[in-house]
Amino acid sequence: MTAVTRILGIDPGLRRMGWGVIDFDGVRLSYVAGGTIKPDTELALSMRLAELYRELQHVLQQMTPDEVAVEETFVNKDARATLKLGQARGIALVVPALFGCAVAEYAPNMVKKTVTGSGHADKKQIHAMLGHLLPKAQPDSDDAADALAIAITHAHNRRAARLLKIATA
Repeated sequence: MTAVTRILGIDPGLRRMGWGVIDFDGVRLSYVAGGTIKPDTELALSMRLAELYRELQHVLQQMTPDEVAVEETFVNKDARATLKLGQARGIALVVPALFGCAVAEYAPNMVKKTVTGSGHADKKQIHAMLGHLLPKAQPDSDDAADALAIAITHAHNRRAARLLKIATA
C-alpha cells in the first residue's frame, strides 16, 4: 500500500490568500479542499496580517498537511505593493513552519508550466487543466485555483526537490 501525502498549496496575497489541499499517493492526485482567505481591506495592515495568520493557522489545524508549497513573489514595478505582498508571503511561510511542515517554494512560471505545459498560461488555461486533473475541485476564486496548481506542482516536483536537498547536504 502506498502512503498518501497531503499537500497544502498557498497563493499568498494581502487582499486574498488562496489555499488548496490535495492528497498524492505517488501516482494519483485527489482534491481535498480549497478556499480563499479574504481579510477586511478596511483594516490597518497589521490587523489584516493578523487575520491572514489566524485564518491560515485554522486551515492548517483543519487540513493537517504533511507538506506545504508556496508561490514565490512576483516582483512588479510598484515597490510598495511588492513589499506588502512580501509581508503576506511571510505569513504563508511562517505559519506552516510553526506547524512543523516542510515548505517548498515555486516560481509562478514553473507552476503554469507544470499544470498547463506553458509557462505563460493564463487563468482560464489553469482552470481548464484543474478541471482535468482535479475534476471534483470547484475553486471559489482564481487565488484558490492558483493554490491548487501550486500544490500539484509540488506533487510533481517533490521527489526531485528531496533528491537535490540530499545531494547538496
